[in-house]
Amino acid sequence: MLDIALIRSKPDWVKEEIAKLQDEGALERIDAIVELDARRRELRTGIETEQAERNKLNRAMGRLRGDKGMSDAEKANRAQAATAALGARDFDRASRLMDGSMAANHDEHVDLKRAFDELIRELRIMGDEIGAGFDQAESIENELNENMLWIPNLPHASVPVAESEDDNIPGPMQGNLREFEFEPKPHWELGPALDIIDFERGVKLSGSRYYTLKGWGARLQRALIGFFLDTARANGYTEVYLPYIVHADMLYGAAQFPKFQDTVYGLADEGRYLIPTAEVAIANLHRDEILEEAELPLHYVAHSPCFRSEKASAGRDVRGIKRVHQFEKVEMFKITRPETSYDELESMTEQAEAICAQLDIPYRRLEIVTGDLGFSATKKYDIEMWSPGCGEWLEVSSCSNTETFQTRRAMLRYYPSGTRKSRYLHTLNGSGLATPRVMIAIMENYQRADGSILIPDVLRPYLGGAEVIN
Repeated sequence: MLDIALIRSKPDWVKEEIAKLQDEGALERIDAIVELDARRRELRTGIETEQAERNKLNRAMGRLRGDKGMSDAEKANRAQAATAALGARDFDRASRLMDGSMAANHDEHVDLKRAFDELIRELRIMGDEIGAGFDQAESIENELNENMLWIPNLPHASVPVAESEDDNIPGPMQGNLREFEFEPKPHWELGPALDIIDFERGVKLSGSRYYTLKGWGARLQRALIGFFLDTARANGYTEVYLPYIVHADMLYGAAQFPKFQDTVYGLADEGRYLIPTAEVAIANLHRDEILEEAELPLHYVAHSPCFRSEKASAGRDVRGIKRVHQFEKVEMFKITRPETSYDELESMTEQAEAICAQLDIPYRRLEIVTGDLGFSATKKYDIEMWSPGCGEWLEVSSCSNTETFQTRRAMLRYYPSGTRKSRYLHTLNGSGLATPRVMIAIMENYQRADGSILIPDVLRPYLGGAEVIN
């Protein structure tokens, strides 16, 4: 979530930055946010002023009723005059009348009880108005928050400005392309031929874009997960095991809701959801906490299944296991001081790239432009592996800095050394890596003419020393 003070002070600049993201819907909300914020602040000021007046009047009322040096007639006259002043919303006059600093100027003596009852009724009306003001303020606050939740993060100044994913900037390829003496096959042919991927039974069980892994397929996936986790731990990440079901608040905190609510699977007991990524749970591990600077940075890694109901574009990524509703992923996550977060982004990306290098599969880094930056990231890199059977680059990791976008939602802060004035932390996330597409890249790069698949050297210890899948 953005800082409301930024939108309040620089609405036109915020609009210019959002325009770079190609988010027309968010642009339309900025003016509404500015208007709602102004109304909220004005209303709050009015309520606070009226509350203070009412408290003052209640104290004056108590003094008037308890003043033994004043006759009942004088008290009644003052109460009656104060009631008239309250009806005219002249709070200062009413207070002075009850405090005795102003003459009542009433010749008629009225019944004391009736006079006080009328004054109490007028004070209650004042209290009702304050209550109605709170209700109105809450309604405005809810509308303001709803609009704020739809505003994307703003791009970092270093992010190239361009319209779409077609403009993303690829870095040089790392590694060497395989030379085949035969036409390399795609994984959707290799898997069934080796009986390690079964698409038909996956569809039978759950519908389109589900699959089952069998034998070496399941073992290869498990080996990759172990390799990813061990590599992350060697890089200083603390491994965590997390719930795969979370409350809706956690998805708001991780900036998945409301923007991506239609891509998340909800459970029958409304309010809890299957995670689309372990990032959701890790981003909320320290929710509502204020950490000490000495505890930072925090580096976490977690393996989890990911559940996503997102729709694929017609004719795109519909074959094989490139884009599916359930898959395994190892997620790297960092919680850092603002001053170090961009260095942390570079190191996280390099760590993901190193995994590709250890698997000896050609890969490249993609610098993401503003038009493809997404909702939460201020800066993002994708890492792609070459897949010769599919004939395309496949995204296997996405590493992002979200700065304070998630921590403002999750109220995650820290105390800088030497002060008790808290600041929001920065969070970063990156796939380390996404398993299905890495499996695709392994199968297609390591395939042999007889249909068997060589096992990369780094994975052999996880597979009992086996060298070939056949």
